[in-house]
Amino acid sequence: MAFSSRLGSIMRQTISQNSASSGQVPIASMLKAIRFMSSNKLFIGGLSYGTDDQSLKDAFSQFGDVVDARVITDRETGRSRGFGFVNYVEGESASSALSAMDGQVRTNLELNGRNIRVSYATERAAAPRGSYNDGGSY
Repeated sequence: MAFSSRLGSIMRQTISQNSASSGQVPIASMLKAIRFMSSNKLFIGGLSYGTDDQSLKDAFSQFGDVVDARVITDRETGRSRGFGFVNYVEGESASSALSAMDGQVRTNLELNGRNIRVSYATERAAAPRGSYNDGGSY
């Protein structure tokens, strides 16, 4: 039920955004929305700097089998960057975790009372590689 409700909401949002800008709805946009709905990977934002991989996994394991949970850290300092990812075995578990945890203040010890944001993880576009002759000047 939560899955179909979320699917309908994303489809409506995608259709309204694309039809407003171009007057038509491209099939690729609709397929992209569906692909995110079948995703098993969630993005978790607003994490406390004290949250580690294990506490993130513990907090989200109540919704299904977690493959892995990872808090992203700064390369130089090793300190949490305040967000992470949770990977589930099944998409239904990810969907139920998203609907239950998004925007909630988690007062349990695992997430240190922070208001977290949960969404489906999206692939990040590859950053363009610059060269020394990329037009910049000093």
